[in-house]
Amino acid sequence: MVASLVAPVLALALTQQQPASPWSRGPAMGNDQFPIAVWLQNPSNASRYKAAGFNLYIGLWQGPTETQLAELKRAGMPVICDQNELALKRLDDPTIVGWLQQDEPDNAQSVTDPATGKQTWGPCVPPQRVVERYEQMRKADPTRPVLLNLGQGVINDTWVGRGSGAKLSDYETYVLGGDIVSFDVYPIAGLDKPQPADFMWYVGAGVERLRRWTGGKRIVWNCLECTRIDNGRRKATPDQVRSQAWMAIINGSRGLIYFVHEFKPKFNEAALLDDPEMLKGVTTLNAEITRLAPVINAPDEKVGIAVLDSERRSRPAVSAVGKRQGRNSYVFAVGMVNAPTRVAFALPRARPGAVAEAIGENRTIPITDGKFEDAFGPYQVHLYRIR
Repeated sequence: MVASLVAPVLALALTQQQPASPWSRGPAMGNDQFPIAVWLQNPSNASRYKAAGFNLYIGLWQGPTETQLAELKRAGMPVICDQNELALKRLDDPTIVGWLQQDEPDNAQSVTDPATGKQTWGPCVPPQRVVERYEQMRKADPTRPVLLNLGQGVINDTWVGRGSGAKLSDYETYVLGGDIVSFDVYPIAGLDKPQPADFMWYVGAGVERLRRWTGGKRIVWNCLECTRIDNGRRKATPDQVRSQAWMAIINGSRGLIYFVHEFKPKFNEAALLDDPEMLKGVTTLNAEITRLAPVINAPDEKVGIAVLDSERRSRPAVSAVGKRQGRNSYVFAVGMVNAPTRVAFALPRARPGAVAEAIGENRTIPITDGKFEDAFGPYQVHLYRIR
């Protein structure tokens, strides 16, 4: 029996719809397209990434060069890259679909003493300088979007890597420095925390912060982890990567950027491609997101959420969003705590006799009086089709 949805109702989906790209030479997005990108990879691997469901490159080492662009064109892989001299001479090249700002300008920047050659860390790039650079890039080419990627300071309030003088309110200006604003936080491999899995919610909460700071006037993307990065020991499981991807999407991200480098125990630029288990999981995840892209990009519908267990928490235990695509309704939901919980959903538009089909789980849940409930494991994803 479905419990009555009484206070506290912990979440209501915010209304949004992802339109098609407003840029004549921009990346494919909106409608039935969802950007799934890989960060700073050699174009020689473009066909392998394409086979794994990737549809976009972001960044080119010391590029773009003629050779890099030619290789990406042969693979049918578009790129968002630096706006260098060569790129500005190739404004008619459809392989280039966007421009890349300096990465993580909100973090402390390296400073080299000219006398000793010693490297130290200085303050972050002033946010107004990032905005000025954006305006210059837009003036050089208004037909493509500018992507700005920010660091973990977007959501990790204890992060000390932003340098002296940095403050949270800086982000309200930083987000004006790109048409697409993303951020990276890698909870399992990249956080110096005693229990990293307890902080996987950072991914969804960081997306929500960017959406709030941008006020709906910028497109929000985010980065995902899938390797050990530089800790040499920990890496997310394929299920944890899927959880991070869906909590980002449910909270409003409309593009994913995988960071696939590994620096320890040894350097491997394309570590994902050398990890059969993770590559299989990522390929399956990318196919799932691509298949559901028309639903993801459809207008949001409100979904009431009430946690049924008695544990008191400082944040919602589950994030969910409702969608309608054609005659079908959907609810996408993900656990936001590293603990099991049980949740009830209220669907204002559910018809008598409707059931919630858990996509890919071979089970259905009856809907009674417009409500149904389900159990969630730690950070578990459930995608429901209402029929």
